[in-house]
This record gives sequence, structure tokens and C-alpha cells, in this order.
Amino acid sequence: MSPARVEIAERGRPLGSPFQVWLNFRLVPFLAAILMKILTYTLRVRYLAEEPVRDFAASQERFILAFYHRRLVMMPKAYPFRRSSPGGEPRGVAILSSDSKDGERSAATWRWFGIHAVRGTAGHSGAQALVKMIRAVKDGWDLGITVDGPRGPRQQVKPGVLAVSRKTGAWIVPVCVAYEQAWALRTWDRMLVPRPFSAVVVRYGEPFRVPADSDEETYRLRLETDLNRMEAWAETF
Repeated sequence: MSPARVEIAERGRPLGSPFQVWLNFRLVPFLAAILMKILTYTLRVRYLAEEPVRDFAASQERFILAFYHRRLVMMPKAYPFRRSSPGGEPRGVAILSSDSKDGERSAATWRWFGIHAVRGTAGHSGAQALVKMIRAVKDGWDLGITVDGPRGPRQQVKPGVLAVSRKTGAWIVPVCVAYEQAWALRTWDRMLVPRPFSAVVVRYGEPFRVPADSDEETYRLRLETDLNRMEAWAETF
């Protein structure tokens, strides 16, 4: 797979010298992806309650994996599917990645895992990012959304995922990845990185859709409750 294009360079944003671009947006993402893949190969992964998600993947139903930011590192294991659009083009999972340098580096890293980046932010241009995510679902992509990201507050669900479901009819699937042993980083969310050779469990929650005429707050609280319960379960794994 070829590296991701440096899309923000095409928008006129300075990324530095050619060497800095190669180092920060080619070499660093490549090395990070290699390390993550080596770590993944050492893990013993199993799945819980995956049948509804596999049924979605075998049909034309689109879905959104909703999870907390601290479980992000091994979330590619939550999407072991190959899909296509209604027109037959290859499709998979897409994530929201900001139009910043950090976002470009993140997008270039996830590209090595076959993950597509929808570019946008949850800040002042959040409405534009929402439109892009809705368009991605309608184009045949599933989504993976860190519902308390990118900077928290920790374990507080933001409403964007609900709006995407309401506008597209996509299923929301709560998901949590639990580790037998892990390092907790000193980040705002205490991000977890599994230790090599650990057991890992990918657990899916009950899927639901947000009706077009619904009160989104009711479903936001439902999702937050589901994810908090899964988080408590993962902490005792």
C-alpha cells in the first residue's frame, strides 16, 4: 500500500522543507505503523457479541463503531471486514482526522492499516466535518468515531455520531477493546497501549439507530451509558 498523500500541502498549508515532509509525514507514520503491526501480531485476540456487526458487514447496512479515545490504539482489530460500495468499489472504515499537521501524520499512519481519513475538525468547522462524514457513509464507507475525542472531556459522548446516524440511517455500534496487560500513557485520556503477548478482547455493544425525528440527547445518554459500562468491564478484564 502506498503512503497517504500530504493533502494539506495541496491546500497551501506550510509543512516545512521537503526533508521535514518526508520525515514527519512519510517515515514517522511508516515506522509507527510497523511497530503497531508487530505488536498486533503478538496479541491473542478474541471477539464478543460480534454476530450483528458481521451481519451488517455481509449486507449493505452501514454502521459506525463508537468508542472512547483511550481505546484507539488497537481499534483496527474491531474492523476485520472487507466491504464494497453499492456500486462495487472497495470500501472499508473511515475516521475523522483534523486538517492539522498532527491530523496529517495520523491519517498517514492509519492509511497503512487500510483506514480512510475524512478530513475535518470538531471545532469551528465541525458542521463541515459532519457533512463530510455523512457523505462518506452515503458513499459506502463505515465509520469509526472516538466519541469523546479528540481532546475530551474524557468519557463524555459528543453529539456528532448521533447526527450522522440520524441523517444516514447507519447503525451505531458501541465497541470496547480490553487488554489483559497494558501501559497507560500520560495523556488527557490515559490512552492504553497493550503489552506484547497480552490477551485482547474486542467487545461490541447492542447496535441502534437514531430515528430522524428523535431527541438526540436521549440516544447520546444511552450511548454514553453503554460505553461506560463497557469501560468498567474492560478495567476488570
